[in-house]
Amino acid sequence: MNALVIAPQPFFSPRGTPFSVYYRTLILSEHGVQIDFLTYGQGQDVDIPGVRFIRTPAFRFLGPIKIGPSPFKLFLDCFIFWQMVWLLCTRRYDFVHAHEEAVFFALLLKPLFRFKLVYDMHSSLAQQMRNFNFSRSSLLIGLFKRLEDASLKAADAVITICPDLRDYVNSIISEPAKHFLIENSLFMPVRLRQATAATSGTNGDQDAGQVARELKRQGHPLIVYAGTLEHYQGIDLLLEAMAQVGHSLPQARCLVVGGSPAQVASYREKARQATLAGQVIFTGQMPQHLARQACGQADILVSPRSEGTNTPLKIYEQLASGIPLVATAIYSHTQVLTDKVAFLADPRPEALAEALLKALQDPELARGKATAAKALYAERYAEAAYRGKIANLLHWLR
Repeated sequence: MNALVIAPQPFFSPRGTPFSVYYRTLILSEHGVQIDFLTYGQGQDVDIPGVRFIRTPAFRFLGPIKIGPSPFKLFLDCFIFWQMVWLLCTRRYDFVHAHEEAVFFALLLKPLFRFKLVYDMHSSLAQQMRNFNFSRSSLLIGLFKRLEDASLKAADAVITICPDLRDYVNSIISEPAKHFLIENSLFMPVRLRQATAATSGTNGDQDAGQVARELKRQGHPLIVYAGTLEHYQGIDLLLEAMAQVGHSLPQARCLVVGGSPAQVASYREKARQATLAGQVIFTGQMPQHLARQACGQADILVSPRSEGTNTPLKIYEQLASGIPLVATAIYSHTQVLTDKVAFLADPRPEALAEALLKALQDPELARGKATAAKALYAERYAEAAYRGKIANLLHWLR
């Protein structure tokens, strides 16, 4: 089969949706699909056999592409659209795999070019506009909602990433058989091009793995968070919780891996003002292998997310790690996590602090939860299960 994948993101960059897109494309290619992959000009080059990458102009002088909707992304999407038209005019595809807002272009062009459409719905685009404060216009949000609903109904197949989105989609479509829940549960190393592998994803001023090893050598109980530092990730909540952890367990340390330079600078200043500068260490964004080295040294992994309903990608790797996990008890987490596999806490500083302390001070209970978490991942989310879901999707499209 031949496919056109359209990914309106800076691909590859070490954040949620590009990771998801990478693993989708990798497994599709390993199932024999020949892929043209259309994406933005910004991002690291990767090697995936059977995939030809086509990029829009990068426009780096306009700055980096931020997470969420933005005028810059709308501008870049104009180039995505016209390159998509050119590719459809010059090549024949069995299906178009449209990620996020690219589905709107596919919806427009589907009657003309008569391709099968796969809508990979990483989130509700109408909801994103509210969450990222892109617009409060009920007219504009309503337009996106109508386009999203039309795309779901017109698509030949729909992919969602978590039970919350699954339930949302099932309330709109009339043909549930075309709907595939494929969680973002893979985390094998990304195959970066050799020329960029050494520096990909790095903007930090410290080696996260080395910092973690040194903290462990000094005998500090170590809590690690690895991910982006967007507001919904709950880093402010984590800082407040660590202030309380420090009162009971002053030797505990929290290592925060990830974030843009501006975000890291802002949070370092917040930590300094809260007299947490030595207790909470920010490394900045790290390559995947260094972030994993830091996580591998942790006594506790933490996901303090404070908002949202989509399950974070990091949760699946945390489940599989064999390291005890503390997470907030919001639906973003609890649609996958239970008290059997993680220490769950209300998204309040005192509750999160209590859960962190319990995980650190009751190692037998922590080990039991970590063992159960690893078993849950192996049973429901491991690579074999993921590959099987992609195979089912391709069988449906044939």
